[in-house]
Amino acid sequence: MSNVIKPRSGTAFKMKKGERLKVTDPLGEQVADLYCFNEHDIKEFLSSGRSLDYNESLTFKSGSKLYSNQSNVMMEIIEDLVEEHDFLLTPCSVDTFTHFYPHEDPVPGCHGNLVNALANYDIPEHLIGTTFNTFMHVGVSPDGKLKVLPPKSKAGDYIIFEATMDLIVGLTACSAGESNNFKYKPINYEILQ
Repeated sequence: MSNVIKPRSGTAFKMKKGERLKVTDPLGEQVADLYCFNEHDIKEFLSSGRSLDYNESLTFKSGSKLYSNQSNVMMEIIEDLVEEHDFLLTPCSVDTFTHFYPHEDPVPGCHGNLVNALANYDIPEHLIGTTFNTFMHVGVSPDGKLKVLPPKSKAGDYIIFEATMDLIVGLTACSAGESNNFKYKPINYEILQ
């Protein structure tokens, strides 16, 4: 049965090794930030840098692996209908809202939502780093400039991750306007055995 993450919010949950996480964009063009920890040692957590290194790619899709800061595989992408995700940009936060949207009232963003959700597992804020920004579309120009573009995900598109260790997972429905084509929608997820 599918769980719903309401717009501009987040959740956290445990996954056992071998379980699969299906993340679905029910309405299209909605980003979901994902971050995870080794359930048995929270000093081991998701690493953007090592994942980029070991996959030798900026592109993540079926067969790509997400690595920890200790160079262990945490998750593998088993199925992916979108094949457009970002692992460069940090989760949106009060600070990034102040920087990019100075005329809007800042909201906690994905960082704040992850902090709140992962606090239930006694995970401190300073351990939350760069998230795997599921369905996020970031263009890189020839001169290296980054541009956030509307997600390519359509209603019902999904990605499935398989846990390769016992995990604590944080997941959001992203709060940043530019990331979601300035619409805020839910994200669905379910744990598959």
